[in-house]
Amino acid sequence: MFNLKIIVVDKTRSPFLKQGESFYLERLRRYARIEWVEVKPVKIKKGSSTDKILALEGASLSKKLLPRDYIIALNRAGKSYGSKGFAERIQKLAVTRERLAFLVGGPLGLSAEILDGANEVLSLSRFTLTHEMSRLLLLEQLYRAFTIIHNEKYHK
Repeated sequence: MFNLKIIVVDKTRSPFLKQGESFYLERLRRYARIEWVEVKPVKIKKGSSTDKILALEGASLSKKLLPRDYIIALNRAGKSYGSKGFAERIQKLAVTRERLAFLVGGPLGLSAEILDGANEVLSLSRFTLTHEMSRLLLLEQLYRAFTIIHNEKYHK
């Protein structure tokens, strides 16, 4: 079975998004072992340096990674796929990689160090999305990718 690790900054506060995450995490477990990891956010205070906040959150994210992880960081400037193309990419990686680790930043995004150190940078949309909404969209697209890979009905 394939291994996925999803590391996010902060917990999901919106009940409807949390419910959606649970829904897709449960569905994804048919196809992969899923590890969902939340790291503590850095408090954003007036006058705080964005770079410093991102660096501290990036350090927390990095601590949750293992050397064998294939890191895919989410950022709107990353590579975008259609659902079928994303499924093909996941299928290819499933053959060559032990585990995919998806990184989702907090409200400020991800640090340059995290983005530069990632194996890939993925964009879910050119729109600016909340970090909580990004998690749900990622889970739904992962689920859709696995149904495409397994030639199941959901994606049609």
